[in-house]
Amino acid sequence: MIAAPTNQDANAICARDRHLFGPGRKRILSIDGGGVRGVIALAFVERFEALLAEKEGRAIRLCDYFDFIGGTSTGAIVATGLALGYSAAEIRDFYFRLAPRIFRKPFFRLPFWQAKFDAEALRREITGILGDRGLDSTDLQTGLGVMLKRIDAGGAWILTNNPRSKYWDAPSGGSFIGNRHYSLANIVRASTAAPHYFNPQEIPIVEGAPPALFVDGGLTPHNDPSLALLLATVMPCHGIGWSLGADKLTVVSVGTGSYRVRLNARDLRRGSSVTIALRALMQQISENQQLTLSLMSWMGAGGSRWPINSEIGDLVEAEPPFGAQFRFLRYDAKLEADWLDDTLGVSLTSREIARIRRFDDPGAIALLYDIGVRAANVQITKADMESA
Repeated sequence: MIAAPTNQDANAICARDRHLFGPGRKRILSIDGGGVRGVIALAFVERFEALLAEKEGRAIRLCDYFDFIGGTSTGAIVATGLALGYSAAEIRDFYFRLAPRIFRKPFFRLPFWQAKFDAEALRREITGILGDRGLDSTDLQTGLGVMLKRIDAGGAWILTNNPRSKYWDAPSGGSFIGNRHYSLANIVRASTAAPHYFNPQEIPIVEGAPPALFVDGGLTPHNDPSLALLLATVMPCHGIGWSLGADKLTVVSVGTGSYRVRLNARDLRRGSSVTIALRALMQQISENQQLTLSLMSWMGAGGSRWPINSEIGDLVEAEPPFGAQFRFLRYDAKLEADWLDDTLGVSLTSREIARIRRFDDPGAIALLYDIGVRAANVQITKADMESA
């Protein structure tokens, strides 16, 4: 068990509000979902952290630099760790220890009737880090946003530690439990509860009523949560009210490895209906991410050339008629053989490519991390630090 950094002095208590409501340029860090492929995102975050430290001439905690950090699924784990004050290296070490314990099949399981992995193991590991903290914990040093999907009643949820949000406090009549009282461990565990792989997470939302059921936030339109995090900070209904403008707001978006999910005629003939449904769902998640990337790249002044597709290109020069609304930096790795070889000098067999695309294979973590480090060294430049 690792104890999260704590700091109970007056500055720590005010840190969240200073980030969310204080003056000055604002920065968002967004981290995609992707299971064990989260180590790719961590490699990018480590590189960003190192270049910031070099620029400032001192150690940097990203919770001090970014005003709002958010993530989906595995990205929720990373985002929460960073918001608590952990370094990227500490979270990476946690991943290397965590994955073999989590992605391990139980001794007895009924296929298609029971989840592939034991959710209790995941819950123990997350609780060991987060303890009994609530969403209102003063140990959270900056703004935090986590994506969930409520499965019993339907709906994409973003839970934040914004004290001005509508459901932060419980009403006098007790019609619901205020978000501030939600267990941080339950929130993060819910965001990682991918159906088929882990059971849903229960979260009490009304006193005396059955708990609501939540599953992986990647099943919302926000596996790439950058657009949702942006809206949570600028839409008036949320009470934060940040100003738009490339000189006022920067969004840094970090992926966990992307690729085109394909299904050929042979797969259709040989695959079960469940297999085909899962492939279709994966394609939908990928297409949602592509839409988010298109919107963010178009509305933002791009400092990194990440193509949407072969037709649209990277949108770096395509400014909307109403002007760039923020600075946008996107980092990711393409898990395609040609891209890995041409861009990073990594030559992999088709079997190795298939393995690194999975999000539940802890044996691929070392290779995934190496890919992330190489991609981060290519993509993140010192010039990015000047514009971020």
